[in-house]
Amino acid sequence: MPEKKNSSNIGSVTKALNLVDLVMAGPNEGLTLSEIAREMKSSKSATHATLRTLVDHNYLRMSEPGPRYLPGMALIRLGDLASARDPIASLSRSIMNELSKKTGLTVRIARNYDGYPVFIERIDGPGVVRFFTPLGIRELPHVSSAGKAILAELSDERIREIVEESGLEARTPKSITTLPKLMADIRKIRVRGYAVDDEEDAQGVVCIGAAFYDHFGQCAGGISATGLKSELPIEEIAKLGIKILKHAEAITKKLGGKVKVRG
Repeated sequence: MPEKKNSSNIGSVTKALNLVDLVMAGPNEGLTLSEIAREMKSSKSATHATLRTLVDHNYLRMSEPGPRYLPGMALIRLGDLASARDPIASLSRSIMNELSKKTGLTVRIARNYDGYPVFIERIDGPGVVRFFTPLGIRELPHVSSAGKAILAELSDERIREIVEESGLEARTPKSITTLPKLMADIRKIRVRGYAVDDEEDAQGVVCIGAAFYDHFGQCAGGISATGLKSELPIEEIAKLGIKILKHAEAITKKLGGKVKVRG
């Protein structure tokens, strides 16, 4: 009897963790009970019970109308705690501070988790505008510059697999929503070394990012700088991209990696 109870408890924990992963990877507006139950292949009553527990403990929160379920403050707090103890975050912090001071932009770094960006540290720019983004949450790679920079380091086959896994959600009218367009952008990134998110994740916001590498020569993550499009004229994007690429190379050196030579 105790073994069956233990097995049941493990199953409940697994279900709750899978549910949290589903909501974290969901759209910005959150997911409804029906959507979650369908994805979890579970009844609405059982799903609602798990959701209620997660909301009570602040791992998820509810928004109206709907209600819709979104990541809660407990997850954000855990993400911040994890980032504070992440060796890449600590090694990169001085480089991030330098880039933010030089550009006046908000700087973030993301770890590469099997082709997906998980942001682990953020340095806000000196201006009054703040770009709030939770840390420690896996994000869609096709709508962020760090995410696309990471994708560019993968094989075309792996990129197609990720697209099949996560889709190409339209966050804004300028989001890339087809595989051919994404691959065309990836080819440009591979040549110049940096990626651009031109209002693809949020309207009015531009982000430029580049990948960095570990001592095994593998892509360990990406660094990006974010600002308002109104303050970043198109002619400045290339100059900023080169600057960010240089700071990504500085992180690579700190990680004991070798800077990639581009043709």
